[in-house]
Amino acid sequence: MTDFGLGNKIALVTGCNRGIGKAIAEGLAEAGADIIGVSGSLPVQGSEVQNAVEASGRKFWAYQADFGDRASIYAFLEKVKNDHPVVDILINNAGTILRTPAAEHPDDMWDKVININLDAQFIITREIGKRMIERGSGKVIFTASLLTFQGGINVPGYAASKGAVGSLVKAFANEWGSKGVNVNAIAPGYIATDNTEALRNDPERSKSILDRIPAGRWGQPEDFKGPAVFLASKASDYIHGTILTVDGGWMGR
Repeated sequence: MTDFGLGNKIALVTGCNRGIGKAIAEGLAEAGADIIGVSGSLPVQGSEVQNAVEASGRKFWAYQADFGDRASIYAFLEKVKNDHPVVDILINNAGTILRTPAAEHPDDMWDKVININLDAQFIITREIGKRMIERGSGKVIFTASLLTFQGGINVPGYAASKGAVGSLVKAFANEWGSKGVNVNAIAPGYIATDNTEALRNDPERSKSILDRIPAGRWGQPEDFKGPAVFLASKASDYIHGTILTVDGGWMGR
């Protein structure tokens, strides 16, 4: 099992304050990694994710950044690269979703979703990835979506951004695989998080979704600990450009 261990590794996890990102940060820490956490609202001290990471005996460093603002992204990157010259694992999890039918979807909604879900992830990966290439090692994991493969309803910006993330994963993997850097993604199915609250509160939509999931339940953030540890570890060294669905069997259906 040593191939799955993350001892002496440092992982940067974006969007780690709650939901899937929080669970991934906790899972990586349980496997031995120290965690650099960043989100738009992450407390500098005393967050739930910090407490959980430190309870696993690992270190936690908290940062804030507005992923919809490039100046904020670059300021964060400058600081984190100075504070932590080596980042072994990058988890691109920060994201947002805005629901409005396509015919009524305004420019500001489109821009916000694309800026956070796609532009920020490209910039962060490019900048952190440069040092991974120099060292000849690194693991990058994006959070994709079922809408990397499907179109969704009333979320055109989100669908476009997650479809693009799928292609971006492959583009990075094609260039960086020979340089010792693995780039992959995890595509969550229907998970009980803030992003799906509207769906879960709609009895008709919730039933139609559950009826199609072979596992018969909504996913939980904790379902992502194992997949993230696997893709962040030596055990996945020959996996490049893959989008791993964690969806209770939705795509198989």
